[in-house]
Amino acid sequence: MKKIRKISYCQALNEAMRQEMERDPNIFVYGLGVPDHKRVFTTTAGLVEKFGKERCFDTPLSEDTMTGFGLGAAISGMRPIHIHMRVDFLLLAVNQLANMVSNYRYATAGKLRVPLLIRAVVGRGRGQSFQHSKTMHSIFAHIPGLKVVLPTTPRDAKGLLIAAIRDENPVIFIEHRWLYFAVDEVPELPYTIPLEEANILRSGRDVTVVATSWMNVEALKAAQVLERKHKISVEVIDARIVAPFNDKLIVHSVNKTGHCIVADNDWLDCGFSAEVAARVSEKCFSQLKSPVQRIGFAPTPCPCTKSLENCFYPNAIDIIKTIESKLNLEEADLSNEDFYGFENKFNGPF
Repeated sequence: MKKIRKISYCQALNEAMRQEMERDPNIFVYGLGVPDHKRVFTTTAGLVEKFGKERCFDTPLSEDTMTGFGLGAAISGMRPIHIHMRVDFLLLAVNQLANMVSNYRYATAGKLRVPLLIRAVVGRGRGQSFQHSKTMHSIFAHIPGLKVVLPTTPRDAKGLLIAAIRDENPVIFIEHRWLYFAVDEVPELPYTIPLEEANILRSGRDVTVVATSWMNVEALKAAQVLERKHKISVEVIDARIVAPFNDKLIVHSVNKTGHCIVADNDWLDCGFSAEVAARVSEKCFSQLKSPVQRIGFAPTPCPCTKSLENCFYPNAIDIIKTIESKLNLEEADLSNEDFYGFENKFNGPF
């Protein structure tokens, strides 16, 4: 009997980069802290030892310059992987991303390829506060020419990362650091998952929850509780590719269930959740039994103290209460439920 191999999200990212660097000598990894003792939450472990300092190296703290360096390398035939420890400071490279990186294939009528991959880390942690708490995927998805990916499962992390490395266009690859502890079955041989479509994490018939990044974990937890407490069947769809955004699976699901909630790992105003709500309202109007509702960050800078931080970030409880209200259900007793927190390293449910 073949043994099932399970590895973590971190290991899946590391394996994807190692296998691709073995396959293609033009691939290199760079960024602040890439070869240091922490190795970007261990995702770059072993790369400098195997491939040397010319293909895995640290950089100055200069996001704009280092992104421009990646662009130059990409249009010169290399395939750079630029790692940002916090997506907040990728904003310092927006000039490069919005005015240069995203436009080069268009400006050269496709003559120049831009295979630049940017890995950016997001996610809460005790005391991270307002400068280390953003996700920003809606900002990048708003810019034509950039592909934006938010993998949730370890299997997706590897397959989507390999696809992003091989893509001829610039890709922003956003990783939630709480997901780094997730463990799942992941094929050992290289494989790709097209940067084209959402993914159904849980099938259901009563209500659709469209989620991004960590909010998929909260949505799955909410679905488990609702099934146990109310016999409600929740379909959870991981958007995972927010640019280019393919709404086919979402529209099909909402036409089936008649109810839609968008749980976005971001602020709501002018964000990705608004895009999903608009498309569902346009394409599922005759099948909707209730208005689309959205769940996301509180409309304020992220506070520093844990109690206020807990109010800022939505979780499974918010999803449960929203669905109970939408379906006119009595509020369930959640006092004995075990919900995810920063203190407990996350390992499931994938």
